[in-house]
Amino acid sequence: MKGPLFYSKILLFGEYGIIKDSKGLSIPYNFYNGALKIAENPTSESIKSNAALQRFTAYLEDIQEENPELVTFNMEALNADVAQGMYFDSSIPQGYGVGSSGALVAAIYDKYANNKITVLENLTREKLLQLKNIFAQMESFFHGKSSGLDPLNSYLSLPILINSKDHIEPTGIPSQSTEGKGAVFLIDSGIVGETAPMVNIFMENLKDQGFRKMLKTQFVKYTDACVENFLHGDVKSLFSNTKKLSKVVLNNFKPMIPEQFHQVWQKGIDTNDYYLKLCGSGGGGYILGFTQNLEKAKESLKDYKLEVVYQF
Repeated sequence: MKGPLFYSKILLFGEYGIIKDSKGLSIPYNFYNGALKIAENPTSESIKSNAALQRFTAYLEDIQEENPELVTFNMEALNADVAQGMYFDSSIPQGYGVGSSGALVAAIYDKYANNKITVLENLTREKLLQLKNIFAQMESFFHGKSSGLDPLNSYLSLPILINSKDHIEPTGIPSQSTEGKGAVFLIDSGIVGETAPMVNIFMENLKDQGFRKMLKTQFVKYTDACVENFLHGDVKSLFSNTKKLSKVVLNNFKPMIPEQFHQVWQKGIDTNDYYLKLCGSGGGGYILGFTQNLEKAKESLKDYKLEVVYQF
């Protein structure tokens, strides 16, 4: 057996903010993908993945017992396939903020959910929210508390606009221009990030009134503006707001930025060659960059390998 491919995702804007009802914009990133397979000749990787699937399957049984009206699975088929050595064959790096667990959740739902909501039907707001809730429950197995957005993005393979917790919709984004000088890119920090500890730091910080005020008056404000600018193709405003956002993150989210990148981050703000922001929860993995001049950014960041995600 070989299941369909599910892709990684990039949350362009909205990391942490969506916990506090900011806007968000998530796009599929087809460079990485994963599929369910049954191993002919098991490797140490596929054996490890299969063991994780066994634990995940037990967790899904608990979910459907506790909340059968949310989702049920064909457990017989799932258990049989897992017993046969099924694993998730994935090129998506784990702990990099590009949705490795999201793609796995989407693949399992697609193959084993009963009465599943499919991509082909008319996706009403209710259906999207229902899918998001199912995925949030499923993905909580991997890192404590999940919004369900990563699997949703992977499952639909469409850009998703998050207006608020209860209002999400598929959206169109301006088409790419490969001639364009502007780009969104990824830098590999070389460190694996863990979501749960980073989210815990954020939740702890939320207890502080000053931090909450900064979130509302600066972080959420600039995030919302960036989403609007990006969707409307307003590049000039986009870069002005991304710069503000980059500054706010450097000043208030230091623990989420690997230490060796603090200066690189500041350099971008000082030179305007590029602006950096968190990709996912931070703490390692990828860092997201925005530049109006890709050649300039490459020169300025010549010690790092840049992966271009989107050009405009």
